[in-house]
Amino acid sequence: MDPILQPYKLKHLELRNRIITTSHEPAYPEDGMPKSRYIAYHVERARGGIGMTMTAGSAAVSKDSPPAFSNLLVYKDEVVPHIRNLTDAVHEQGAAIMIQLTHLGRRTRWDTGDWLPVVSPSHKREPAHRAFPKQIEDWDIARIINDYADAAERMQAGGMDGIELEAYGHLMDQFWSPLTNTLDGPYGGDLQQRLKFTLDVLAAIRQRVGPDFIVGLRYTADELLARGLSKEDGLEISQILKASGQVDFLNIIRGHIDTDAALTDVIPIQGMRNNPHLEFAGEIRAATQMPVLHAAKIPDLATARYAIAEGKLDLVGMTRAHMADPHLIRKLIAGEEARIRPCVGANYCLDRIYQGGAAYCIHNPSTGREEELPHQITPAKEQKRIVVIGAGPGGLEAARVAAERGHKVDVYEAANSAGGQVALSAQSERRREMQSIIDWRVSECERLGVQFHYNTWAEADDILATDAQVVIVATGGYPQTEILEQGNQHLTSCWDVIAGDIKPAKRVLIFDDAGDHVGLQAAEILAARGVHVEIMTPDRSFAPEVMGMNLVPYMRSLQKLDTQFTLTYRLLSVEKQADGLHARIGSDYCSDERVKVYDQILVNHGTLPMDELYFELKPHSTNLGEVNYDELINTKPQTVNNNPAGRFQLYRIGDAISSRNTHAAIYDANRLMREL
Repeated sequence: MDPILQPYKLKHLELRNRIITTSHEPAYPEDGMPKSRYIAYHVERARGGIGMTMTAGSAAVSKDSPPAFSNLLVYKDEVVPHIRNLTDAVHEQGAAIMIQLTHLGRRTRWDTGDWLPVVSPSHKREPAHRAFPKQIEDWDIARIINDYADAAERMQAGGMDGIELEAYGHLMDQFWSPLTNTLDGPYGGDLQQRLKFTLDVLAAIRQRVGPDFIVGLRYTADELLARGLSKEDGLEISQILKASGQVDFLNIIRGHIDTDAALTDVIPIQGMRNNPHLEFAGEIRAATQMPVLHAAKIPDLATARYAIAEGKLDLVGMTRAHMADPHLIRKLIAGEEARIRPCVGANYCLDRIYQGGAAYCIHNPSTGREEELPHQITPAKEQKRIVVIGAGPGGLEAARVAAERGHKVDVYEAANSAGGQVALSAQSERRREMQSIIDWRVSECERLGVQFHYNTWAEADDILATDAQVVIVATGGYPQTEILEQGNQHLTSCWDVIAGDIKPAKRVLIFDDAGDHVGLQAAEILAARGVHVEIMTPDRSFAPEVMGMNLVPYMRSLQKLDTQFTLTYRLLSVEKQADGLHARIGSDYCSDERVKVYDQILVNHGTLPMDELYFELKPHSTNLGEVNYDELINTKPQTVNNNPAGRFQLYRIGDAISSRNTHAAIYDANRLMREL
């Protein structure tokens, strides 16, 4: 039997296979409760065949642990019936379910929730959330221990198969680490004393839920910090937890999460090494002989298979992989492993959470939208002839969904291969995984019989010569460089650098007010070639669309190279003189101006739609290009017919409408095509 599909018995709990999602919070709760959207998300993974889905990263046990990003509030009694609805729905699909409980300690803010002081075993602030904590008192400790026990009892009443306590970056391991615990005894001092809080919590929980309820711990066994918890400390902690007799499984983390850079090492993104902490987790398992779980960029079944077969892990966490494809296990069982939608490590999911939004997969628009946008595509009642113009991510998604529904689809692409801007950005080694967004869709389209016409610049007459009933314009956009009062002719697009179409100069300004990957990617390419690069933005922070964890690899690269970052300044005009390009620079914050000289000026200002073909076809369409937004939002068939003499329905998607991102293009295509 495939090691992945071997059943596993965790205490009394029978799991049907070895793949799980580890505890995570996609920020779907409503009023701190797991309602229908939250339930639908986890049920889909259970329906897809997973062994166990673990929820809530993490659920807050106390009022003074306010959510950092829309966490569940398990300190409220009202959560119990909602938990019961969740657990019953997951169990009906044959999967187990657990929940993670925590007190965030200093890893949150005081100016949210009930505006209570943040507590920690020291006054040391966590850089990521910026709150200066109150040093915890004895009565705080007693209260929080009781809160943990209350929350565990609620989860047992709600039908959870078990609970997991969080001890990396949160209150528990803030007690553990000498860097964040300045208390005297009994809760401060040597390692055994620093573990007393955790052991007291475990004892209180056991007193409430009994010896049979499953209780585990997700914890850092090596902070990878000078004077922090070492690997040797982690091994000792693991043995202490085992000796306590209160813990049924260990979920291993390596690293710390108090900064964006550290968090990104714990949860690596694209361009970073896969499964960097797997062997370390295996060492803990070998040393303790306890059930061990682990997740950290294990994106493929081959690695999961190795981890089980070689005895590194008992259960493998593939959390982001299941956001990309919740039916991963079902496809494996069906012999369709090659059809699994791959996680590309773009981390759009987590970065959105940490910016205060809900988690969405960059190329699976149904994740988090299971209720209105099911993962299963419904066959069409009648076959139509559909033409898609453009084979970027949006065009490919339109073609894939249409073909999945049984329509006859032709795709016209001017280039000699599919991909658009995604394929271009994937030329950089660190973003190479993005190519899988394209490759998976091309493979699915070919399987479904989509006809591709490469090296074909579609003209209006070409489309009118077909018998298309639906035409999708997915022609994308072209870089916008006409942004100055004067001197636009001296500007070059950052895309030209990424494509390798221009020779870099010595002194280069990148004026980036779009704030996405394009500016930083161009800067990284140039700086790696020895160019002095200055990145300028009128914003108060640069590249805000890249978001925290994706920004880390860029910063690590650019800060080592000859790169200058200039905030709150705007490029106004450019004049070419004998010694170079004279850039006039101003600011939105004051009237002062300055002039600096560069050899080359690049701009990242988004794209303008390539919409000429759309407007040529518009008079020939039945809907004159109009989209009924209510029908689109509610995933209903488009019924606009304001030109009965028209020959086809016409729609445009993605950057052919306006400059947005990959997820927007795919989302446009998916919800439009699934009911046409």
